[in-house]
Amino acid sequence: MQIREITLKELYTVYDVLKQLREGLTYDEFEDLIYEMRHMEYKMIGLFEKERLITYAGVAIQTNLYHKRHLYIFDLVTDEAFRSCGYGKDMLAYLQDYAKMAACQNLVLSSGLQREDAHRFYELEGFVKKSYLFLKAI
Repeated sequence: MQIREITLKELYTVYDVLKQLREGLTYDEFEDLIYEMRHMEYKMIGLFEKERLITYAGVAIQTNLYHKRHLYIFDLVTDEAFRSCGYGKDMLAYLQDYAKMAACQNLVLSSGLQREDAHRFYELEGFVKKSYLFLKAI
């Protein structure tokens, strides 16, 4: 197992796993958004087994008034064929160490309402529900 930062040259590899989480996101949209998010130092982190991407995390170090300095996890997904095998747990452990090294106080993520399995996983990993996320399309 290897966990490392993923380069822009590996976007097709990322997309094959990420589309399992972000259904409806086309490859072209994904590529455009990845380039647009570079300004916030969005990092693509991958857990690989024998060169195969198993778990993907898209993260950025951020600061705000309520979470202070934190690692925001925008995307976290394990390939469907490898779920419940401990890879997500390994990725979260890596991200926690990554955040500590960056002097972050918290790991923060948002998760969709229909992802009950993911919510149970996050709670088992020590995450606490802290708020509701409200969205208004414009």
